[in-house]
Amino acid sequence: MRSFLLAGCLFAAACGTTQRHTEALTDTVRSYNDGVRWERFAVAAVAVPPPERADFVDEMDERAKDLRISDYEVVKVEPKGEKLAKVQVKMSWYLDSVGTLRETHAMQTWERKGKTWWIVKEERVRGDEMPGLPEPRDPEDDGAKPR
Repeated sequence: MRSFLLAGCLFAAACGTTQRHTEALTDTVRSYNDGVRWERFAVAAVAVPPPERADFVDEMDERAKDLRISDYEVVKVEPKGEKLAKVQVKMSWYLDSVGTLRETHAMQTWERKGKTWWIVKEERVRGDEMPGLPEPRDPEDDGAKPR
């Protein structure tokens, strides 16, 4: 009986830990994408690994001279264990210079280091090509350059 209770307690604790990691991921994904959507790039940069933050803010500032993200939706969050997740985001956007509303789906790769989730990769998976969003790599390519 004791081993059954101990196993139940360990299972509940493990589920609680997984739930906390998932909640932290969800909060970080929302904060990052809200920051990008509303051009609060310093807020979004908190989810970017520290060595890449300054370049991220500079690139986002440059992109924001013409690009406007009018809306985004987190389509799905797929945890891949406790330290990796794939997040699909649908973005509606337009260029000031063109004015045509477009839609793009991006796949974001998130990694957990300690208690913190970092966005480590983002690329278009379908929809319109979007300025500043990398294209997926060709699996037959040597990985040296994007398609």
